[in-house]
Amino acid sequence: MDYFTSLTWKDSIKDIIDILIVTYIIYQLILLVRGTRAVQLLKGILVLVFIWAISSWFDLYTLKWLMNQAFTFGVLAIFIIFQPELRRGLEQLGRGKIFGRTLADDEEITKMVNEVIKAVHYLSRRKIGALIVFERTTGLNEYTESGIKMQSMVSSELLINIFIPNTPLHDGAVIIQGQQISAAACYLPLSENPFISKELGTRHRAAIGISEVGDGVSLIVSEETGQVSLAMNGQVIRDIHEESLISKLHDALKPKVATKEKKSPFWKRKGGEK
Repeated sequence: MDYFTSLTWKDSIKDIIDILIVTYIIYQLILLVRGTRAVQLLKGILVLVFIWAISSWFDLYTLKWLMNQAFTFGVLAIFIIFQPELRRGLEQLGRGKIFGRTLADDEEITKMVNEVIKAVHYLSRRKIGALIVFERTTGLNEYTESGIKMQSMVSSELLINIFIPNTPLHDGAVIIQGQQISAAACYLPLSENPFISKELGTRHRAAIGISEVGDGVSLIVSEETGQVSLAMNGQVIRDIHEESLISKLHDALKPKVATKEKKSPFWKRKGGEK
């Protein structure tokens, strides 16, 4: 009570600013580890904290001693376990990206989609199988770690070379994050939906599977028929036309900008309008 009694308006503003800064930092850290294996490790740490609280509440001496030992060396373990994420975060901080994330504009999205469509058209005519996944809101770092890191700009020539048969990277999926090809030869979860057509093979099931666990969008080129399919939201559109494919990709990948709907004053609305 003494604290609130002596609290001035300057101290209140200072405390509010302090809380907002800490909240923003925590939010950026959550964005940093989202979509990585660190999320599962954080869940494990929360379980340990819960066990420690239970042992302290019920005064379970042996269990509490074990938890105290774990927390004593836990700080060093966190630095070792989260080394890749910490390194990535420091690199982004050095480049000034962690606090200044920018959204790709329509021109960049259009250029990237055109490069992908050009590659898909080439692969389709020659019946070369391909699987390309676009990351959206749900992070796909867990799956990029299963493949070969690339961090390359999207180009039709590079995508074509990746999927040429009997090359080291042709088997698996290419994952595109932002404006870059993050990794190739990635392993994706297969869909277990029993209603999927028996005609669809592993490549299509992987495309549907990754769209079921997140909001990623997948492009598939069948090596048997050369047909191009699009998978999103757990559904697949087979043999999609090029115009429709370009439109759907652009709509799915363009940045979502929140806009407030302008409403006219109530006295200017029509009688039936609510």
